[in-house]
Amino acid sequence: MTSPADPHAGGGTVEQQKKLKLLAVTACPTGIAHTYMAAEKLQQAADAAGIDMKVETQGSIGAENVLTDNDVKNADGVIIAADKDVDRARFAGKRVLSVGVSEGISHPEQLIERVQSAPVAGSAGGAAQEAAASGGKERSAAYKALMNGVSFMIPFVVVGGLLIAVSLAIGGHATPDGIQIPKDTFWFNVNALGTLGFKLMLPIFSGYIAFALGDRPALVPGMIGGFLAADASIYGSDANAGFLGAIVTGFLAGYIVLAIRKVKVPKAIQPIMPIIVVPIASTLAVGLAFIYILGGPISWVFTHLTDFLGGMTGSSAVLLGALIGLMIAFDMGGPVNKTAFLFAVGLIGTNNAVMGMAAAAIPVMPLGQGLATMIRRKLYTDAEREAGIAALFMGCFGISEGAIPFAAARPAQVIPANMLGGAVAGAIAGLAGVEDSVPHGGPIVAVFGAISGLAMFFVAIVVGTVVTAVTTNALVGVSNRRAAAKQAAADSAERAPEPAHATASVASTSASASLQAATATATASGTAEAEAADEAHADGTDTTADQKPEVLSGYLTDETVKVQLDAQDKEAAIREMAGLAARTGKVTDVEELVQTALRREEQGTTGLGEEIAIPHAKTDAVTAPVVCFARSDEGIEWGSLDGTKARLVFMISVPEAAAGDEHLRILALLSRKLMDTEFRARLQAAPDEAAILEVLSEVQ
Repeated sequence: MTSPADPHAGGGTVEQQKKLKLLAVTACPTGIAHTYMAAEKLQQAADAAGIDMKVETQGSIGAENVLTDNDVKNADGVIIAADKDVDRARFAGKRVLSVGVSEGISHPEQLIERVQSAPVAGSAGGAAQEAAASGGKERSAAYKALMNGVSFMIPFVVVGGLLIAVSLAIGGHATPDGIQIPKDTFWFNVNALGTLGFKLMLPIFSGYIAFALGDRPALVPGMIGGFLAADASIYGSDANAGFLGAIVTGFLAGYIVLAIRKVKVPKAIQPIMPIIVVPIASTLAVGLAFIYILGGPISWVFTHLTDFLGGMTGSSAVLLGALIGLMIAFDMGGPVNKTAFLFAVGLIGTNNAVMGMAAAAIPVMPLGQGLATMIRRKLYTDAEREAGIAALFMGCFGISEGAIPFAAARPAQVIPANMLGGAVAGAIAGLAGVEDSVPHGGPIVAVFGAISGLAMFFVAIVVGTVVTAVTTNALVGVSNRRAAAKQAAADSAERAPEPAHATASVASTSASASLQAATATATASGTAEAEAADEAHADGTDTTADQKPEVLSGYLTDETVKVQLDAQDKEAAIREMAGLAARTGKVTDVEELVQTALRREEQGTTGLGEEIAIPHAKTDAVTAPVVCFARSDEGIEWGSLDGTKARLVFMISVPEAAAGDEHLRILALLSRKLMDTEFRARLQAAPDEAAILEVLSEVQ
């Protein structure tokens, strides 16, 4: 409040003009519910503090409530609560606070306070200050940058690989020089398009890693560095650096750009920094470093590895096969892979068995990763499972690059698994004396009659593929469990009593008290339900007796509502909810519905905090969308962001064909409405199924 004598307050109109204006962006990589919950929490906190706020949500359905240029121009600060990369270029010159989406849900009041002293985006040292303001989570920034590169690279891998595979299968012919497609034919042109896709793969990968770290100025050096990683002919070497080199150039470009932006320059030069100075300086730094520093060692390693392999031809065939397989699987087109491949090719005509070892190992990586996504689907996202299908197809045609997206996303787990599977396949082929007379690998060379020892060739591929898939899933599972334990420890540390968190603790206590008070009020009076009933009677109708309220487009009915869950844990609760859905006759396979929902939980908890959980499943085990609701008085441990047990549980089940906007629309509607404390209180207090449906009919 300001007094009339306050020099900063010139009346109501001036006070309104000086009202704090904030913007926010919320986004999460998987569940849209977290995106909307964070948005609603921030909006509620701003409203309670008398602050103008507009929140842009970037969910799977696309950006909504998009911030305009005028919004940004008039804003006093921007909160980014996101677990994926958000473009910050439009916020240059504004105070920007960047945190995880869970912070937006758990501590919205703190974020509103912190953004008022956050660093200004685009200023010297701003990126480092933003990292410090966000808790200094450099590993998280690096991980998001890597994932950004992978997400942009995947379409190029899939399109390029599949076009090459189809063109080889239909238009190719086996020759002593490999599988060739006659020039000036339709399939030769299709193959050329696929090759172009592959040529762009590494530049895109490197470029968008750099972009996520250093924004637009980093895109040029990142992509040029990626081209150098893919084609080392500029410095006279036959060995390119492959996807591992693209990772190096991407991060190198991103961090060089960040370093250059910290340099203080005269105001006259500042306008041309992001479009001329930074891209040129960073491109020279990355490119020359690769040409003069990285290129030489790669060429040296290539030469000496070839000499080393040449000295092993008289050694054990099993040992040589295992080594060839290890090298083929290591970098999938990189210098180590090329060393082994070209060494084997050079021996065609004199010792075809070495090419047989390489041919057996070449398809193991994409086949193994594709099989891994099929064996334990819950470990992988929908996008990864789709990439797995494409990888299986590419593996059949000897295109090892189909495994690159998996290795790029999880190098510590995927590369060792690939190498083990490749070594096994190469060793079996060496032991059996498999021979290949053309410089290519995979099952397709057998189709063209280039393989001798055909049965053992396929045995080697199958065994190597299974070893890769099983090892990958084991390592990914261990990694996920460690990450979950680490996150739980971090969350526990954040919730530890500290002076800086005193405000949040008070706010949490206050919110809890408000919730209890609202629940008691709703239980005692049932005011909202009574008013609704009075209006219905005044119109001469009785919604309770004569017509049931339509809830969520009719997807939630009295058949799918239960007042009290019997379950005591998450899996049992999901099974019980699936049983409710089965009452509708729209569930063809209850167990598959349960397993799909549990796999979704493996990707990230659907416990949203505030005693709410919204498990969901996209599966053809249901023939039409179904929404279920049940309560638990004791609460069920759901791994919620705020540590609360789930007492209000919704389950959304939709067929794959309807898994787009409708699925997301239901999640968004529920997430927004459930942020209303009074609404939750009435839902908790409703005495029976009919009363619950009446309350839920307000979800619009």
